[in-house]
Amino acid sequence: MSLESLTDQVRTAAEDNMKLGYVVKFVLEDGSIIRWDGTAFRPTVDNEDGEVDTEIKLTAENLQKMINGQLSPSMAYMTGKLKVTGKVGVAMKIADLMED
Repeated sequence: MSLESLTDQVRTAAEDNMKLGYVVKFVLEDGSIIRWDGTAFRPTVDNEDGEVDTEIKLTAENLQKMINGQLSPSMAYMTGKLKVTGKVGVAMKIADLMED
C-alpha cells in the first residue's frame, strides 16, 4: 500500500463525511503525513504538514485495516496500535466515521 493509495482512501472517507469541523493529521511509522482538513464544506486531504486539532500516530498497515473495517479504531487505541495527541474527542469522531 502506497501513501498515495492511503491518501486517496482517506479522501474518499472525507468526501463521504463532508463537515468534520476539525483538522486531523495521520502520522505513519515512516513519518509520512495524511492531513484531513474538515473545517470547510468541501474537505481537503493532502500530505502537507501544518497546524492540526488532533494527531493520530499509527502504522500504514493499521490505517489500511481501519479503512477496510478490519480493525476497530477504538480497539486500536485501547491496545496501543493508535496514539492520539490533541483533542481525543476528534479522534473518536474520526473513529465513528471510519466505522460507518
